[in-house]
Amino acid sequence: MKKTVIILLTIMTMTACTRTNPFMTEWDTPYGIPPFDEIQTSDYIPAIKAGIEEQQKEIDAITSNTEAPTFENTIAPYELSGGLLQKVAGVLYNIVETDRSEELDSVMEEAIPLMTAHSDNIAFNKDLYKRVEAVYHGDQSKLSREQQMVLKKIFEDFEHNGIGLPEDKQNRLREINTAMAAKIQTIGNNILAESNAFKEKFGISVSDYPNAMTTTEDRALRQQMLQAYTMRGHNGNKNDNRQLILDVMKLRIEKAKIMGYKNPASYILETKMAHDPETVDTFLADIMKASVAKAKEELADMQALMNEDIAAGKVPAGSTIQPWDWWYYAEKVRKQKYDLNEDLTKPYFKLENVVKGIFTAAKELYGVNMEKLEDVPSYNPDVVTTYKVTADDGSLLGIFTTDYLPRSSKRGGAWMNAIREQYVDASGNMVRPIIVNVGNLEEYLTIDEVQTVFHEFGHALHGLLTQCHYLSVSGTNVKRDFVEMFSQFNENWAFQPSLLAKYAFHKDTGKVIPTELVDKINNSLKFNQGFMTTELCAASILDMKWHELESVEGLDIDSFEQQVCKEMGLIPEIGPRYRTTYFNHIFSSGYAAGYYGYLWAEVLDKDAFSLFEATGNVFNKDLAKKFKETFLEKGGSEEPMTLYRTFAGREPDNTAFLKGRGLID
Repeated sequence: MKKTVIILLTIMTMTACTRTNPFMTEWDTPYGIPPFDEIQTSDYIPAIKAGIEEQQKEIDAITSNTEAPTFENTIAPYELSGGLLQKVAGVLYNIVETDRSEELDSVMEEAIPLMTAHSDNIAFNKDLYKRVEAVYHGDQSKLSREQQMVLKKIFEDFEHNGIGLPEDKQNRLREINTAMAAKIQTIGNNILAESNAFKEKFGISVSDYPNAMTTTEDRALRQQMLQAYTMRGHNGNKNDNRQLILDVMKLRIEKAKIMGYKNPASYILETKMAHDPETVDTFLADIMKASVAKAKEELADMQALMNEDIAAGKVPAGSTIQPWDWWYYAEKVRKQKYDLNEDLTKPYFKLENVVKGIFTAAKELYGVNMEKLEDVPSYNPDVVTTYKVTADDGSLLGIFTTDYLPRSSKRGGAWMNAIREQYVDASGNMVRPIIVNVGNLEEYLTIDEVQTVFHEFGHALHGLLTQCHYLSVSGTNVKRDFVEMFSQFNENWAFQPSLLAKYAFHKDTGKVIPTELVDKINNSLKFNQGFMTTELCAASILDMKWHELESVEGLDIDSFEQQVCKEMGLIPEIGPRYRTTYFNHIFSSGYAAGYYGYLWAEVLDKDAFSLFEATGNVFNKDLAKKFKETFLEKGGSEEPMTLYRTFAGREPDNTAFLKGRGLID
């Protein structure tokens, strides 16, 4: 028996010694999909360290080149550097957001400082910068437009990250970047923990909160849910984000000032379409004024229905609409005005069929074909579905993965990730992307959730259809206030009658959604837009006000929020879409001083869609081809407004946006 045990232990030891870290090998898998079943948690840190070492050697090779700097010997190899690190990060960041665990938290605690320090080492590499600078200030006439944009982006990144600062200030920036990265990760983890606690208490996910507030008749329960929802990260427990947020803001302010700006918003916006806080503030103020006026009209309609409930003895005398009443009474108004009840629409919107709808639209518009793949690696085989994406000529566009169902390990909301982005490798081979859409959805969807599926697939199409040469400008690597144009643009097809006829079938009868119900849905899309626009705009303003601060000394988060809401003219019945302590976008997801981008991009998306409507055929193949070739294939290889003028033949017009939001007739 002892001998058998010794033999087994010897075999196990030999196996452990000979095992190769999957990240260190070429993946012999279909389409280069990561071998998720082979990757162990212990593989990440060694692979990250190896990736950092590898990229540093690649950069050293560039800086030690004695030849005069050119695009081909400096910019091109820099673009291709860091392949192993990107390989690891593409997998790790996707898994951390969808299947978080304590073991992965530990990995991230170690990985974040390593990768942040490495990023700073590149950002402050003066030898590399001098070569980039020489190419940038040299003759660019023989470079393609994409190469010019890549060069511009790299050069401006160096400048924007502080390459020109003295060493002591660069060292302080290193400290700030490391500290911020760790705190931002903790904020995100705390939000997830608080969201899971909300679900434990009420039995619904935070993603289903709007639906619950719409359908729950118990007014006291609605009030409890609203309080719990809006107090996430603000409960004085181990998941309280208040001090963390003040810490992050203090660091962001210090960083902006080191860089020569008065506040983080000025620093962040310099490289965006809007360019400066004043432009964003004016943009948002105009929308806020119009949306609040519309919301007050909606409020009057809801109060009239509440008065009927008062008369019927359902609600105490003297009651007025409160924030926890809005969703509930808005639905009553919708039923009254549009005779539309989501209990009647949801049976037609089975998630599986809605996915067929987004695929059908992509086929009709852009010639995109989706083929479900069986027996391919998956990070969560029970819930993840993988598709091969091809063009009509049979060429591979990429791999698309869906992960739509909720679980406690997944952060709330919906998003698109790129496990691998598109580019052309050193041998001239086209590397196609692996794109993921993630959500927290149930089997049958509300109207808003249908739009969410179309929205995230719009991002996916941007990542899948790109035809760039260089990774830094491919797919969704565009300016932050431009990227949401393409996700929101795709929403415009969700409820087109001809498309609904191909995907919206009743769960019991199998019959297609009737025309009268389609008309009700489309007529109701402008409904409650005063509220929806106001809460979105209010969150955007709150984001801006945080990042326009020049100090947070002595600042109380609650008092600050109250003052900001008062100054923006927000009515008490509506709060910002996100309060500070769970505002994941701006404190944990890269949208700092950028949440306005949803509204900014909507001006572009609605104006672009109006051109389709003007042809009398929203599935106009010629215009869709132009949209694909102008935007979706180009990524960030041209300036956003240049692309827009190329497509539209003019400057964008906000009329379609205002009409779409119901803010003007």
